[in-house]
Amino acid sequence: MIVAENLVKEFKVHERKPGLLGSLGTLLSREHRIVRAVSGVSFEIPKGVKAAYIGANGAGKSTTVKMLTGVMHPTSGRALVDGVEPYKERRRTAAAMGVVFGQRSQLWWDLPVIDSFRILRRIYEIPDAVYERNLALYRDRLDIDALGNTPVRQLSLGQRMRAEVAASLLHDPAVVFLDEPTVGLDLVLKEAVRELVNHVNAELGTTVMLTSHDIGDITAICDQVLVVSHGEVVHQGGMHELLRTADTRAVVFEYHGGPSAERAVELVERELPGVSARPADGGRIRVDYPSDRWSARQVMGFLLDHFDLADCVAPEPDLETVLRRIYTARVGSQGSPQAQETQETQRTQETQETQPVPDVTEEVRA
Repeated sequence: MIVAENLVKEFKVHERKPGLLGSLGTLLSREHRIVRAVSGVSFEIPKGVKAAYIGANGAGKSTTVKMLTGVMHPTSGRALVDGVEPYKERRRTAAAMGVVFGQRSQLWWDLPVIDSFRILRRIYEIPDAVYERNLALYRDRLDIDALGNTPVRQLSLGQRMRAEVAASLLHDPAVVFLDEPTVGLDLVLKEAVRELVNHVNAELGTTVMLTSHDIGDITAICDQVLVVSHGEVVHQGGMHELLRTADTRAVVFEYHGGPSAERAVELVERELPGVSARPADGGRIRVDYPSDRWSARQVMGFLLDHFDLADCVAPEPDLETVLRRIYTARVGSQGSPQAQETQETQRTQETQETQPVPDVTEEVRA
């Protein structure tokens, strides 16, 4: 459904010399350099898969998504969505995809949400039965009627994002791109949006590509994960495969009698080199160990030999910890020249050669 083949995106960044003379000099001649924001990205997301495309700020996520949705042309390589290059056939791909970009809206700012839905209904030529079905779904899952007749420009961020997610799914798209879809939502509405996306995927087989810094969104929605760092995909696979790359694992245990928690921590750290232990909630003790040196069997065996265990579990590695390690392990993280250039590119690319959001509503407004 979604294919990226050696996608590359480069931007021309103009350089300005400091001082008044330097500024005046740019009026006569301007120097520039080429910065690469996306560097040969290749991946494939099959139909019906819910995939997270994640990375640190400046990693190239938004640039990649903009090429996949037709907002930007790649410098080289090719992107396909449902077999079509989106930046070449925008009208055709707009009908097959839904898009949520936090900084751009597909709603009419001076109209209530329901009026925007009616316009989108005509633009996408949504059958009456599909429109009524989806409207009923949004009333049930997102309480969309609570937005009333308030113009979109007067809605809070959370209210607008709720309406944006609904609008992106209104025409039953084959694929939906969600960029931070739960930003500004409270816990209840976050859960509602996640359930809605999962429901649409299960009922219609909609392919989902999610970019988010919210770990809850990733774990609640996605079954596949692509991690991008400095413009390159560094991991692609299932969620459990990603968690298994953790270089640190943990065992949490509770015991009866015996030494105090402080002495228990000292004992574990003394007898198991490289292991760190600390008190946890509920009187338990958490033991973190390097997975290349110790196994869960070895750690648990030691605990059985030295403590009267009441409980002992080996929780799955924490996704946030795994991602933090990946983000910081790549060539000096934010200090590398490539990372600094990528971050600068993210600040300037909005003014580069971009097209409107790939939505036929833009042409109707014109």
